[in-house]
Amino acid sequence: MDLFGRTFQTLESSLDYATAKNRTISNNIANADTPNYKAKDVVFKNVLNDALTSSLEAKRTNARHLPFDNSGLQHSYKIVTNKTTMYNHNGNNVDIDKEMSELAKNQIYYQGLVDRINGKFSSLQMVIRGGR
Repeated sequence: MDLFGRTFQTLESSLDYATAKNRTISNNIANADTPNYKAKDVVFKNVLNDALTSSLEAKRTNARHLPFDNSGLQHSYKIVTNKTTMYNHNGNNVDIDKEMSELAKNQIYYQGLVDRINGKFSSLQMVIRGGR
């Protein structure tokens, strides 16, 4: 029996994504003046689409059939490098204004996740105490 359901797993994965995005944005900001540095981004949408197409439940009628599971996926996101643009004459493509707004947006997202986890634990604590 799974005591917590998939909620905590989903929230944990979301926190991992937000942490990776924060780390990536911080690296971009730190390297805003580094010659030939290319901005990186954490993408989730492409990985989600890939997972949806590869996580089909299928009945295997023969042991030689390929299984339809995505147990090999470790993260629900991936880090990509943007090599298509150049904002500075030194080959750098970090847009500091964009990075700062992404950082603020990611911090709000992260705080929302933490608040949701705290709410879940508060509910569990209330159940354990018998509704008090």
